[in-house]
Amino acid sequence: MMVDKRHSGPLGQAAPAAVSLYGFQPPVGTPYGLEVSTVEEFFAQHDDWPWNPPRPGRATFHYLIAVTEGELRHDVDHVTRTVTPGQWLWVRPGHAQCWHPPGAARGPFILFEPDVLRPDLARLLAPLTAHEAPAVLSPHPDDTAWLRQTALQLLDEHRALGRRPLDVHHALRRSLLESLLLRLANSPDVASAGASTGGTGRRDTYARFTDALELHFRELHQAADYAELLGCSVRTLSRAARDATGKGAREVIDERRLLEARRLLGAAQWDARTVAVHLGFTDPANFGRFFRDRTGVTPAALTARDITTRP
Repeated sequence: MMVDKRHSGPLGQAAPAAVSLYGFQPPVGTPYGLEVSTVEEFFAQHDDWPWNPPRPGRATFHYLIAVTEGELRHDVDHVTRTVTPGQWLWVRPGHAQCWHPPGAARGPFILFEPDVLRPDLARLLAPLTAHEAPAVLSPHPDDTAWLRQTALQLLDEHRALGRRPLDVHHALRRSLLESLLLRLANSPDVASAGASTGGTGRRDTYARFTDALELHFRELHQAADYAELLGCSVRTLSRAARDATGKGAREVIDERRLLEARRLLGAAQWDARTVAVHLGFTDPANFGRFFRDRTGVTPAALTARDITTRP
């Protein structure tokens, strides 16, 4: 299902105990960048991995799980999420994640690469697929049964490889996936966030900003850097960020750097000096103050706490 890669450390050096990065590698015979299974099948096929012991990782593709029975617990960016029947878990590319023991969780499990979506649909779904979108979605009650049925139809079509010509088979799978995602985009969790973004222009600016931030947060740390990159003023960028998140552009930048620091200090067990260099701090002491001011603990304390609480 997935292939294990490794992140490199700063300046091309091997990173100590780096978080695994998983690229999409479906079973032989599965067409295109979409795979559909169930939570119970996934756990049965990987009875000793990746939750025994739990191992954090990141993926280059989307994990989408509909919980129909039981309760699913899953860590997304160091926060344990509990997903109950009727809810959906969405782990997006780049999120740090860690599995918990399966328990009685049941439901469809959809894996897909970003480029499976047609460009026009991808633009419509941008608020849903964005890195900062909610990890747990609670669809409108009127949509719950429809979404479950569509997910089961997608699972059935995925298993029907060979029943129809390959191009028709894939077109049906993609159509069902896109229908499902368009309905999920109307979940209150997503719709309420989209309603506060102050118009299409600012939504587009913020989306471009977050895309640029994912690429450049290690070396670009000022709002002015991103405004120049996007061809807008700092004021326009800050308004777009505040409309979307209630925070200024600089705070969004700092939060992204902080998230990466937590990932590297916690699951990856990098030392503070290495993380400081990786994130573009000129002095480890400055990084220490940056981290402590925003979390209330030092980098060393976070690492020690993660070690002592790890199963």
